[in-house]
Amino acid sequence: MTINIGIIGFGYWGPNLVRNFAAVKDVRVTHIADLDDVRLATAKDIYPGCTTTKNYKDMLTDPDVHAVIVATPVTSHFRFASEALQHGKHVLIEKPMTHTVDEARKLIALAKEKGKVLMVDHTFEYCKPVEKIDGYIKGGELGEVFSISMSRLNLGLFQKDINVIWDLCPHDISILLHLLRQMPVSVNAVGMDHVQKGIEDDCHVFLRFGKNITASLHVSWLDPCKVRRIAIVGSKKMLLYDDVEPTDKIKLYDRGIVKSKDGLPVLQYYTTPEEFQLAYKYGDVVIPKVDLKEPLAVMANHFVSCIRDGKAPLTDGISGLRVVKILEAAQQSLKNNGVVIAIDGSFDAP
Repeated sequence: MTINIGIIGFGYWGPNLVRNFAAVKDVRVTHIADLDDVRLATAKDIYPGCTTTKNYKDMLTDPDVHAVIVATPVTSHFRFASEALQHGKHVLIEKPMTHTVDEARKLIALAKEKGKVLMVDHTFEYCKPVEKIDGYIKGGELGEVFSISMSRLNLGLFQKDINVIWDLCPHDISILLHLLRQMPVSVNAVGMDHVQKGIEDDCHVFLRFGKNITASLHVSWLDPCKVRRIAIVGSKKMLLYDDVEPTDKIKLYDRGIVKSKDGLPVLQYYTTPEEFQLAYKYGDVVIPKVDLKEPLAVMANHFVSCIRDGKAPLTDGISGLRVVKILEAAQQSLKNNGVVIAIDGSFDAP
């Protein structure tokens, strides 16, 4: 059976989504909705077989459309997704899932009531380098994870309705939750609105997890260079993931503190306090081979297979809710001068 899909929003990310879904076997992108005439004309040129429209309800009322993709500004996600679910459509939503925790919970409940797939495009959870890193952590290659440092920087793209935390942090938060399999216990965030008053464009977010794990995130629309970097410090080894690198995206460092049999650091003692030092280990640097298949293609195929098989997506509604919970708490901290906000919630419960 052919799966017919419509998309609401053909702006920055919409064309990438349409391109990948159009390449999935036995899938047709039948409707593209947007309010911009130029975007619709471009869509029609590229996909002449699609119905292009300014009225998104055309696809909701069409019984031949099985699923709807929502690729609009986050403040409109709930409205479009809830209407699509009410019309009996499976729904894929761009990140972040919604702008509030309450909206996310309502969508989860509605999808369950209607018996439809609700999925969030947390793209990096379908990324092969992240899959490789997940394997290292689960396999104990890094040992006990101590800390994770993440940087997602660029010059733009500036948003009018959300700050840089809501724009860029969903990527790194979803990666963190995927790798650690736990919610943070607290978050605090600081940032500045250098360009647009009231919309922070450079922010630092600090998360505390159980087992003494910390994560720091720096996100910015004001950096001269594109940076997509994750550094993980473990008790056995350390790892660097640079997504901007064309090929050698992961480097595994056999470095750390040399430990004795009882697990304590080996100390070297000298005659004066100034000469006291720890013993460090400097081993090999390994660059593993990683499949560089486009994550969006993997995500698109996964969404379609979930519709066909009736299974829960990797990045389902609860996955989207987890991210929104953290974003909402980070926003609260940001507006209160970086105060630490406790996050209460099970990893699996809505």
